Amino acid sequence: MSPTTAPAAAGTATTEAPVLLDVRGLRVDYGQPGDPLLAVRDVDLQIRRGEVLGIAGESGSGKTTLITALLRLQRPPARTTAGTALLHPRPGQDGPPVDLLTASRRELRALRWERLSVVFQSAMNALNPVHRLESQFIDTLAAHRRMSRADARAHASHLLELVGIPASRARSYPHELSGGMRQRATIALALACEPDLVVMDEPTTAVDVVMQRQILAQVQRLQAEFGFAIVFITHDFSLLLEIADRLAIMYGGRIVETGTPAELQGDPRHHYTAGLRDSFPPLRGPLVPLRGIPGSPPDLRTAGIACSFADRCAGAQEDCRSTVPPLFVEGSRAHACLHPVGTPAPSSPGGRP
Repeated sequence: MSPTTAPAAAGTATTEAPVLLDVRGLRVDYGQPGDPLLAVRDVDLQIRRGEVLGIAGESGSGKTTLITALLRLQRPPARTTAGTALLHPRPGQDGPPVDLLTASRRELRALRWERLSVVFQSAMNALNPVHRLESQFIDTLAAHRRMSRADARAHASHLLELVGIPASRARSYPHELSGGMRQRATIALALACEPDLVVMDEPTTAVDVVMQRQILAQVQRLQAEFGFAIVFITHDFSLLLEIADRLAIMYGGRIVETGTPAELQGDPRHHYTAGLRDSFPPLRGPLVPLRGIPGSPPDLRTAGIACSFADRCAGAQEDCRSTVPPLFVEGSRAHACLHPVGTPAPSSPGGRP
């Protein structure tokens, strides 16, 4: 059956869980008007309640820019120029969805921590170095839950114990903790107000492999216990195979493929997905030879006139250098590739398979 080109949303779960966040047509650029650098282009993204959506891509692919735009944490010269990001109310609550991209500052303050929270890559930068852990939890809970200091202190100790940090360390300063403990503390802080969605931006990059596995196991346990959705961002494809329900692969500011971990590992359609898969060792199973992706990332100033991966792609054909591939839908998965992995080359230049 031939694929269609109907719009597809990354992260559309196969279950019937309610939609939590629905992003359409998101565009973010850097630079001066008239000379934009298109960092994020026409992204559609749908996240359902309780889902773990993994977003993978190399540095510069637009992952963090996408998330900072959705959370309204971007700084100039970054600017969102198009799109909507509708955060739907909790089940049983009335009212229309809130567009995160146009919400007022007051609305955003009410949503952050309560509905949305984030775990950044560098815990040392995310935590205030001159305040004890306990104080940072108390400030957050007092502001958003109106807890007394005694109740907030007890809740902070409970949260730290949930991520494997003894309650006795609540009085520690960030620099007195190991890197792994700091990262786990930021995860506990992100869960302080029981949000619906937790964004994790490269949360295991700064720790060793043993601690990485411990953090992943704790995240999976907490997610199963509390039922929050996760957007897990990383450049490590193999790591997402362990934790994600669905994957979205970003390259050159676009989502170029979506699907389940099994689909993208066993039968990738986009050549970049295949290259990303082959460039990382598996977390389980025998070691295999690794292959890098040749070439350099695309110039985002020229994005939008051809396939951004064409110059690095072993399967590129003539039409790839003059046509921006749409997002082809194949059942529950999608890809933006004119000549997918496994299809024969056209019999004539510029032909379609």
